[in-house]
Amino acid sequence: LPSQAQQRLKALVTRLRQVTDDLTVQKQRRASMFDNTEMQASVDEVIALLKRQSRSLEGEIASMIDDDPLWAKLAETWREVKGVAGRTVGRLHAELPEIGILSNKAIAKLVGLAPIANDSGKRKGKRSIRGGRAGVRSILFLVAAIAARYDQSLADFRDRLVAAGKEKMVIRIALARKLLVRLNAKAREARAAYANAT
Repeated sequence: LPSQAQQRLKALVTRLRQVTDDLTVQKQRRASMFDNTEMQASVDEVIALLKRQSRSLEGEIASMIDDDPLWAKLAETWREVKGVAGRTVGRLHAELPEIGILSNKAIAKLVGLAPIANDSGKRKGKRSIRGGRAGVRSILFLVAAIAARYDQSLADFRDRLVAAGKEKMVIRIALARKLLVRLNAKAREARAAYANAT
């Protein structure tokens, strides 16, 4: 069972995601109120409240990670990858505590980034991803696209897939999986270093 700290971190990360979604909705509402200053002021109050809550939640999440030596070590090594910021670190800690413990193949399957065979007899069906942890998968899609701007090996990998005529979604999945495997390897090394130091 997850520890109390793990449960609290997951609750904080979940709430931060909800607040972020609400903030997006309120900003869209405000943009639709072209000349109604009274209603804009009302929405502005809600936006200000949500921003305060977001900052508070981010601070609590960062404090929890900094206060745990292993979590802090993992966060430090993940941040070596350009594009991986505080929110990504929080999501990985909260929603993927198995990272660095499972094999690359197992962690990809757990997140839902391992294409599942759809074969029957001689028929070879199209392989697709399904199931897994959608929250982690969605943030990996975003971070992998950002990381590919700075990391030449990821950029080259993406360019090879584009040159091979792969579909956009296939490329997104492949990039996210490659990033996950890299983060898993870093987590494995960080866990080993932490275990040897304690």
